[in-house]
Amino acid sequence: MDMLQSVIMQRALLAAVLVGITAPAIGIYLVQRRQALMGDGIGHVALTGVGLGFLLSASPLWTAAAVSVGGAIVMELIRWYGRTRGDVALAMLFYGGMAGGVVLTNLAPAGSNANLTSYLFGSLSTVSPSDVVAVCVLAAFVVLVTVGLRRHLFAVSQDEEYARVTGLPVRLLNLLVAVTAAATVTVAMRIVGLLLVSALMVIPVAAAQQLTRSFAFTFAGAVAIGVVTTLGGTTLSYYQDLPPGGTIVLLAIAVFVVLSLLATPLARRRARAKAVADPVGCPLEPGTDVRSEEPVAGVGGGSGTAAPGTMTSQQT
Repeated sequence: MDMLQSVIMQRALLAAVLVGITAPAIGIYLVQRRQALMGDGIGHVALTGVGLGFLLSASPLWTAAAVSVGGAIVMELIRWYGRTRGDVALAMLFYGGMAGGVVLTNLAPAGSNANLTSYLFGSLSTVSPSDVVAVCVLAAFVVLVTVGLRRHLFAVSQDEEYARVTGLPVRLLNLLVAVTAAATVTVAMRIVGLLLVSALMVIPVAAAQQLTRSFAFTFAGAVAIGVVTTLGGTTLSYYQDLPPGGTIVLLAIAVFVVLSLLATPLARRRARAKAVADPVGCPLEPGTDVRSEEPVAGVGGGSGTAAPGTMTSQQT
């Protein structure tokens, strides 16, 4: 393939794979915490970091990472201590971040808002070797946190009060999720773009949940969908001269639709199999979730029926 002969595309494909892994890996915790749009807010704040990089003639990727982390921490502090209505305070932070990016870019030497386009919507041709190094470092951090601390992050995402009672440092873990989400936004902005990065955190997770409620299988499925859609979208955008961010997100939505159509008949088949295997018991209705009796390691135990739309702790 001629695409693989291009050094630029080799860098873009590597970055795409890392985005496909990291975005769903942190997204699964944000979805469970009902914070699916947090990535969108961090993306707005990161724009100020991009503008600051232009102004200081520094790497926009690293300045965006620093500002994103600061913005993510402020979001958590507002959630804990904010006296202003939470949605109002966050809205001011989000739109202030975007406005700051526009102003700082115009103040930069030879700067213009056109410089922001590749960061807002993603661009294959602008991924530099230094960008790839930064993306690899940040992606390694994201994977280390989301995989290494998955049991504790899962517990906090499911029930903060219960996690606090068991002795977990809930606020520290919440801050870590926010900081990891900020790092993920920075990883994804060169390929997907700041305005669409949140979609890649949420859609692969939602697609994987159509087929399973187990945390382990949902995590693996979401990452697999993320990698397939980022690689597929990047390849399609190269050959059809399409914007990579929009192409990747539309492909992810298409996967979600297909899996949604398959979910209902699969659930019915499972229910019939359950009824045949246990004719005396009560067969499960399609879509019913059963909480695993296996405790989350290091968090405590418990059993019962999981609320619809939640994932079980099985095989975390």
